[in-house]
Amino acid sequence: MKIMMFAHGGSLNRGCEAIVRASTEIIKEQVTGAKVYLASENPATDKIITKLDGVFDASKRNISKYSYDWFISSLQVKLFRDESYALGKIENNTIKHIKDMDVCLSIGGDNYCYGEQPGWYEIDRRVKAQGKKLVLWGCSIGEEDLSERKLADLKLFDLILTRETLSYELLRGKGLTNVKLCADAAFTMVKEELMLPDGWQEGNVVGFNYSPLIWKRNNKSEEAARALLQHILQTTNMTIALTPHVTQGGNNDYEVLYKYYDEFRHTGRMILLPDNLNATQYKGYIARMRFFIGARTHATIAAYSSLVPTMVLGYSVKSKGIAKDIFGEERLVLGIDEISDSQKLKNKFDEMVRDEMELKQKMQESVPDIKRLSYKAVDYLKELVK
Repeated sequence: MKIMMFAHGGSLNRGCEAIVRASTEIIKEQVTGAKVYLASENPATDKIITKLDGVFDASKRNISKYSYDWFISSLQVKLFRDESYALGKIENNTIKHIKDMDVCLSIGGDNYCYGEQPGWYEIDRRVKAQGKKLVLWGCSIGEEDLSERKLADLKLFDLILTRETLSYELLRGKGLTNVKLCADAAFTMVKEELMLPDGWQEGNVVGFNYSPLIWKRNNKSEEAARALLQHILQTTNMTIALTPHVTQGGNNDYEVLYKYYDEFRHTGRMILLPDNLNATQYKGYIARMRFFIGARTHATIAAYSSLVPTMVLGYSVKSKGIAKDIFGEERLVLGIDEISDSQKLKNKFDEMVRDEMELKQKMQESVPDIKRLSYKAVDYLKELVK
């Protein structure tokens, strides 16, 4: 079986890396002779994922003004309101590989949470036009994300694998019959443990991850996060390990976290982890923390899967759904409007510390089942291509 993953922006987003890395591992583990390829918009960043059989440059192509393609595209849009010719040229670096594949996996997890995606819709259409199997792999989608156009695209898929029950129930409720429940493949990702940095208190470190994406959506949250860090320093003896998980230009956790580090380093209880680690190495540090507070979903998955009590600075259905599947309720997840309330952040942190043993026990019971659901995705994939 030849499989191509697409809709991947590159591994400077360690969550995207975690999806590709873990998915490749479980597919190859369960499907004899499977070949897994990745179409990436930033292929140089994906060389670290050594189990892949190939990485293609899937960067988008420009259509030069007044070129032949520009004239044809303009005419089709003007006369027929049809963007397919233009989109086919823009996405050709992905589309040209479809003919060589058996299955195309649209990955990324929350790609369908951010408005219309006409380029990916066009790729999906081309996959089905060539008679290939099309799978949406480990996705989350909220009610606010759905549109008629997006629903029409979702109906093209042979299989939609949702990674938590909220998205599963939503899509089934919309009449989609091609939906199955699994879990994010990253729950199964291995960790790599590097040397602990100076100042790390073994068994007494709280990790903290914050992102520019959160700040842009609620700019008052930056001050509330600062107040939370002050609260931790004043009311506990824990070390805080600032943990970046995305280091892309314009969306770089490290830049935001460095400001907090610079402000609090004089306490001797603030560590800033490097910005050049891979997903397994970040997981290696997160797994040795006592608690974790995170905005990036896959940083929190690294914590959950390592049985680390976790507080989520959530901004979409995925955070709520994953927590609900682990705890039976949306435990310790704050919505985008709540995270500018410093008192609420402090109260949730205190709750996490208070209920530490209860949270760990619940994760010990549920996380093994979640990991089994991750592998279930491969079972569904195998059934599809029988």
